[in-house]
Amino acid sequence: MKKVAYIFLSLLIIACSKEQNDLTVKVQVDGLKKGVIYLKKIKNNNLITIDTVSVTGQSDITLHASTLESPEVFYLFLDKNSSEKDKIEFFADKGITEIKTFVKSFGFGAKINGSEQQKIFEEYKLMRSRFNEQDLDLIKEKFEALKKGDTSKSKDIQKKSDSNLKRRYLFTVNFALNHKDSEVAPYLALTEIYNAQVKYLDTINNSLTPKVKASKYGKELQGFIDEIKQSEK
Repeated sequence: MKKVAYIFLSLLIIACSKEQNDLTVKVQVDGLKKGVIYLKKIKNNNLITIDTVSVTGQSDITLHASTLESPEVFYLFLDKNSSEKDKIEFFADKGITEIKTFVKSFGFGAKINGSEQQKIFEEYKLMRSRFNEQDLDLIKEKFEALKKGDTSKSKDIQKKSDSNLKRRYLFTVNFALNHKDSEVAPYLALTEIYNAQVKYLDTINNSLTPKVKASKYGKELQGFIDEIKQSEK
């Protein structure tokens, strides 16, 4: 009897431990009457499906991801469409993440309430959007200059574009250093400035707290830097 009780208690502890590492994503899509919502993430450089829900009129949608070892980025897709307007990117930790959006603007203006990492991620993306807007303006200006055959102006605009890229890289490095205790820092190094000089990646990597170094993205950043240095020998 004691052996049975011990086995039951062990299974209960394992189940509770697993549940504590689970991610629950609660989604509300205003205007969605019918469709499929996909929860996905990147694994081994491939986008894989973690969970799906078929919507047939219900307003509340719940998706799950199990055994989340550390905070990481997930994606919500509507009807498998890979376009930006039908994709929501978010940084999640174990527990509950709530997402509210609209069917007509699924990937834009979504309200996400969840992890501390998501708050930091949104702060970064806001600034990134400003750099992107400047890039688009410069591309338009350069196109107009080339149409008019004004090569001198085109070269000046290219210099501004190069300067904007450098500013974006430096901003990302500084942002990561200021958030060295968040898993967002190594993620930005891996996705936003992966082609920067290795000294910048090293600076971010060396600043990370032990907890972040041991996270999914912390380990990936270390491995990425090791590969670069090995190739340069």
